[in-house]
Amino acid sequence: MSFLIETPIGFLPVLAFLTALIYLDSYKLVKLRSIVTTIIVGGISAAAAMLVNIWLLNSFTIDTTIFTRYVAPPLEEILKATYIVILMKRQRIGFPVDGAIYGFAIGTGFALIENIYYMSALENSSIVLWIVRGFGTAIMHGGTTAIFAIIARTMADRSTSAITALLSGLLVATIAHSLFNHFVLPPVIMTLLLVIFFPLLIIVVFNRSEKATRNWLGMGMDADTELLEVITSGGLSQTRVGRYLESLKTSFSGAVVADMLCFLRIYLELAVRAKGILLMREAGFEISSDPEIRAKLEELKFLERSIGKTGKLAILPFMNISSRDLWQLYLVER
Repeated sequence: MSFLIETPIGFLPVLAFLTALIYLDSYKLVKLRSIVTTIIVGGISAAAAMLVNIWLLNSFTIDTTIFTRYVAPPLEEILKATYIVILMKRQRIGFPVDGAIYGFAIGTGFALIENIYYMSALENSSIVLWIVRGFGTAIMHGGTTAIFAIIARTMADRSTSAITALLSGLLVATIAHSLFNHFVLPPVIMTLLLVIFFPLLIIVVFNRSEKATRNWLGMGMDADTELLEVITSGGLSQTRVGRYLESLKTSFSGAVVADMLCFLRIYLELAVRAKGILLMREAGFEISSDPEIRAKLEELKFLERSIGKTGKLAILPFMNISSRDLWQLYLVER
C-alpha cells in the first residue's frame, strides 16, 4: 500500500513541473520528441553519475557528508550540463526559455532514475522522505540544470565568450545543488522553499524570453523581408547590399559572388519561413512540414561549401548572423 503512495510522490511532481513548462511555451520551441530524448539522456546521466559516485566512494576515503556536499554536486551538474552544451553547440537552443525546458527535462530524467534506484534500495522509507525526494530533490535536479541553460544562453546572447557563459552557468548550478545538500534548514522547509522559488524564477524567465522572442521576430521579420524583396525584385545593384557584393569581385570570382547571392537569398527565405512558423504557433496554429524546406537546406549547405570559409566570412558581417539566427534554420528543419 505504501508503494502506491510513495511512487506518485516520488515521480509525479517533477513530471508535472515539466508539463507546465511545455504548456507555458506559447511558441512551442521544443518538440515532444526532443523532450523525450532529453529525458532519456538525463536518465543515462544519472546512471553514469551513480557509477562514478560509487567508484569514488569505494576508491578513496571520503567522508559521506563531504562527498554529498562538495563532490557529488559538481560531478552531477557537469554530467547533466553536457547535453545542454551539445545542443548549444549545434544551435538547437535559441532562447533561455527552450534552454529551461531542455535543462529541466534532463533533470527530470536524472531524478526519475535516481528515485527508482532509491526506491529499490530503501526498504523501510517514510512518506516524508519521498515528499523531500519527489518535491525537493527531483525539482532541484531539474531546476539547477534549467538555471545552467538559462544563464549560459543569456550570457551567450550578450556576446560573452562561450567558455565564460558555460562556466558561469555551471558554477551557479553547482552552488545551488551544494546548498540544497547542506540542509541548512529542515528538509521539508527546504523543499517548500524550492517549490516556491523555482516557479517564480521560471515565470520571470518565460516572460523575459517571450518578450525577447517578440522583439527578435518583429525586427528580424521586417529586415529579412525587406532585403529578400530587394534581391528578388532585381533592384539589388542600387542598394548597399549590391554595392558590397560588387566590391567582392575584386577578391572572388564572379561565380563565387553569384553563389554568395544565392546563399543570401535562400538563407533569407528560410529565415522568413522560421519566423512565420513561430508567429503561427503563438496564434495557436500548427504548421505542417514543407518538403521544399529539405531541398532548400541541402542547397544552402552546397552553396556554403561552394563559397568556402573565406567567402562565408566575407558576407557574415553584412548578414549579422547571430547564434539565434542560425538556430532558426534548425527550426524550419524540424
